[in-house]
Amino acid sequence: MLFAMMMMGGLCGAGLQAQQIPAAITTDPAPDMANPPKMEAFQLPSHGALVNALFYQAAGAGPHGTIVLLHGFPGNEKNLDLAQAIRRDGWNVLYFDYRGSWGSPGGFSFAHCMEDVEAAVEYLRNPANAKKLRVDPGAIVLMGHSMGGMIALYTAAHDPRVLAAGVFSAADMAGLAQPPAGASAEVKAQMQKRIAAALAEEGMAPLAGCTPEGLAAELMAHPEWSLAADAEGLAAKPVLIVTSDDGGAEPAAKLAERIGAAGNQEVKYVHVATDHGFSGKRIELEEQMLAGLDYLKTR
Repeated sequence: MLFAMMMMGGLCGAGLQAQQIPAAITTDPAPDMANPPKMEAFQLPSHGALVNALFYQAAGAGPHGTIVLLHGFPGNEKNLDLAQAIRRDGWNVLYFDYRGSWGSPGGFSFAHCMEDVEAAVEYLRNPANAKKLRVDPGAIVLMGHSMGGMIALYTAAHDPRVLAAGVFSAADMAGLAQPPAGASAEVKAQMQKRIAAALAEEGMAPLAGCTPEGLAAELMAHPEWSLAADAEGLAAKPVLIVTSDDGGAEPAAKLAERIGAAGNQEVKYVHVATDHGFSGKRIELEEQMLAGLDYLKTR
């Protein structure tokens, strides 16, 4: 069964299964007076806009590996408890709100989200920014929840310099929005209406410059954003995929299977019995993500 399957290979052999609670979840790091941990709020440049961002800087002179933490649609769950635990584990974390979301200027669209993530990665790679923020440009990892998982996987698949990807409850929004082959205009219109209704139900208040109907049409027009399309690009880098009981786990599980079948020995799939936001399993989610990051330190 897909949901009971765990891909075997390098990651599993490295002990990704959570045997005990990692120290980074329960214990603050030793004080470093010269290079203490800190959090900085700033505006991240992306395609002419300055989006709202937070940078959680790890203790120590570094440079440190850095996680780009991507929220979902519309982004009610920020997952900043993960940011704190990851920073205690010695990694920096960059969190930001896409254009047109949560007060960031510009109009929201899925294409803009993709572009914003690319801009964030390039910002971290800029030598001046990397020096200031104590970033190791060769150790940038994308981590995303729900829609953020879709974007993290797509970006990691198309940017060979991204070190790895870790996603939880990754939503196959574009894949599930594709009409059947040969569908009539009427069928496509009905499908767009259903997708728009589902997006509206998620909540559009935090988003600006968009409509449910426009976002639905955008998803239908971009089959390349589907999880299935990412397998080839992810065949040569570590990938952690964690799913939940949200009704949408199957595409992510199939992606893990395809990545493994392509010869990737550094892919792991885990299913956790909880809701889409991991509301009752936050510690387990932190354990899985930290185990994956700890593996990257040793490869």
